[in-house]
Amino acid sequence: MRRSSPSFLLVSSLGPTRRTITSVYFARWHQRLQHTTDGSHSFSATEASGEITPPLSGSSLKLPFRFETGFALFAKRTPRPFPPPFLSPPSGSFSDPLSTHHQSRDKRAFIDGELIRGWTNGDDAVYASDYFICANDGVGACLWSRLILHFWVAAMQEDIQRSRSSDHPYRPDPIRYLQQAYERTIEATSGPNNFLGTTTAAGAQLFYKTNTTNSVSSVSPLLYVTNIGDSQVMVVRPRSQEMVYKSKEQWHWFDCPKQLGTNSPDTPVDDAVLDTVELKEGDVVLAMSDGVIDNLWEHEIVDSVCRSVKHWEAGEGGQASGPRKDGANGGMTFVAQELVNAAKQIAQDPFAESPFMEHAIEEGLASEGGKLDDISVVAALCRQNTTS
Repeated sequence: MRRSSPSFLLVSSLGPTRRTITSVYFARWHQRLQHTTDGSHSFSATEASGEITPPLSGSSLKLPFRFETGFALFAKRTPRPFPPPFLSPPSGSFSDPLSTHHQSRDKRAFIDGELIRGWTNGDDAVYASDYFICANDGVGACLWSRLILHFWVAAMQEDIQRSRSSDHPYRPDPIRYLQQAYERTIEATSGPNNFLGTTTAAGAQLFYKTNTTNSVSSVSPLLYVTNIGDSQVMVVRPRSQEMVYKSKEQWHWFDCPKQLGTNSPDTPVDDAVLDTVELKEGDVVLAMSDGVIDNLWEHEIVDSVCRSVKHWEAGEGGQASGPRKDGANGGMTFVAQELVNAAKQIAQDPFAESPFMEHAIEEGLASEGGKLDDISVVAALCRQNTTS
């Protein structure tokens, strides 16, 4: 049900059609090309991982729980750079280098003078913080996936920072944030250049709920999951070795998920799904692009996470910055990397069995092996917030 190697679809104003290879910023609402039995993989891949957990900047909100995060990325090809004006300003004089890709240019991407949030992985984009994780899967290029992510986080931060009376406390409103991000992305990509593209979106915001029993109040973690398309949020409970939640993919038809962007009829306010999930401390929340779930079955994802946490607690998987219980203090990077490695192994095997192959055959399409794609995983451990 998802997208494939470097080929992609173009769409007319009447709707989606099967894609052909085209230039970078001309991907529209699309259906994804599948691997065939006589196809071969040719690619230049890149990998990355990390465990950056920046707080929501400027936020005075202090929650009783927080995420400890790690991420791992595998791109089927080297990510394409952002176009001007996002990457660098135009040359101001004859002495300036003419190329946006000149080594003297700042390679970071900006919009309205602000550094664009998140990380790019091929056409995917991911974000990881103390209270929010996200994995978006862009089509044709990373521009839409990264901008939707950036503005989604920005809308959330603006709402958190808004002054309120004590009788109207903050409550997450993720679909409204995503709708604002969608509208701002349309505005940012319109104009003379008219950058085209689409993206799926899957995000998880950590909050809490109050429980009152016999006049005694307590709080427990509550997760707000927002999804449109076929990226996925999953909650794994390593202590009992079970999956307690996964978001459901949304499709127009096989290999054509719901998505936000050029020529797509889908919008967050009409099509995004919001679920609330009760968490426990020690739960692992995953935000994944379809490069994972097209190549690994649900039980394989759960087994990988539980096994990685167990190995981390046993002292394996790298240097820890503190106690290793539940995968803390560096273990989430290890969890994410092991999951990416497992998905990549199937994706690069032309003879492997995979969920994508199974679903393609169910649709009467010839397919075998894994599905080469960008593979993005953000892993977040739910912990009590003891920070000052």
